[in-house]
Amino acid sequence: MINMYYLTAGESHGPELSGIIEGIPAGLTVDVDQINAALAARQGGYGRGNRQKIEHDQVIITGGIRHGITLGSPIALTVKNRDHAHWSEIMNPTSPATKENTLRQVTRPRPGHADLVGGMKYNHRDLRNVLERSSARETAMRVAIGNICKQLLNQLDIKISGYVESVGGINADNSQPTDIAKIETAIKQNDLRVIDSDAVDKIHQLIDETKRNGDTVGGVIRVVAQNVPAGLGSYISWDTKLDAKLAAAVMGVNAMKGVEIGDGFKDAEEHGSQVMDEIDWQAGSGFSRNSDHLGGFEGGMTNGMPVIVKAAMKPIPTLYKPLQSADINSKEVKKANVERSDTTAIVPASIVIESVVAIELAKAITDTFDGSNMVRLKQQLTEYRDELKNF
Repeated sequence: MINMYYLTAGESHGPELSGIIEGIPAGLTVDVDQINAALAARQGGYGRGNRQKIEHDQVIITGGIRHGITLGSPIALTVKNRDHAHWSEIMNPTSPATKENTLRQVTRPRPGHADLVGGMKYNHRDLRNVLERSSARETAMRVAIGNICKQLLNQLDIKISGYVESVGGINADNSQPTDIAKIETAIKQNDLRVIDSDAVDKIHQLIDETKRNGDTVGGVIRVVAQNVPAGLGSYISWDTKLDAKLAAAVMGVNAMKGVEIGDGFKDAEEHGSQVMDEIDWQAGSGFSRNSDHLGGFEGGMTNGMPVIVKAAMKPIPTLYKPLQSADINSKEVKKANVERSDTTAIVPASIVIESVVAIELAKAITDTFDGSNMVRLKQQLTEYRDELKNF
């Protein structure tokens, strides 16, 4: 049995993004239209920039799936960058550097971006070598891979959805739902993926004003996973705790600066009697909790309640009214370089965070049970759920 693992490659303006995921069970029915729908959703949302009018992401499967069914071998994926047509000489992988194809060098790093530190670490004198890979364009491949994992979870009756909780301090989620069907219904009603439609106009106005000012704005994302079995992860060692793995995966997404499990930082302000989820038991269904302040985790393990993960996204560091920087060659203090960007990417980020959470949950499932093929995996998970009900 192979532990699930994935890898992505490619630059923002390169010819394509590539990805490989290993460890997906054989016999999983994969709907390519669902992957492409997730890629399209990642490109949408209020506050996006003009590049999304150029790119129309579609996944190309080049290995590991035959006739719509996974083979158990590594799955290879590509997503073409249509914008590469405008960058073919500048981003040519093999032609030598010339005066003509290095005209768009970046030498004035953007505050808050990987530009300067990446250049210092890898000794790049053209910071485009950094920003091309550190760009959030790479997350398109994580969405494609994450959607395959989401389809795997869905066929195991585990549902997951990510949405926008707030934008620039404007809350759009007073109900904090955990029912996936209700979440999906609500977020399809607007272009912000928010629960409370009453907040849409106010958020639109904030984004519009921010754009006029040449600025950017961030927000908070909430992901809910329903019907996750108890016992995924472990308490025995720090690196086996599933909530820690989820936190690491979320922090690995561009622009994320904070992660909460459940009520997170709010729990730190309360007494234990207000935070701990009291335990109940009912014949036929077994143990449960009367609340979910801890986000479905105890001791680094899922406890059978909905898994709730929140992510805090900083504003995008590319500003159309750039901040102060310094040229890495002349050392002159100047304004930072400006790259094409969004006013906010909080909406697509909710798709990305949903995707990386799906990947980690799929990893945990296939680590816990025999993930060689879907028939065996479903059988073992069904038997395990029955075992938990009778504990």
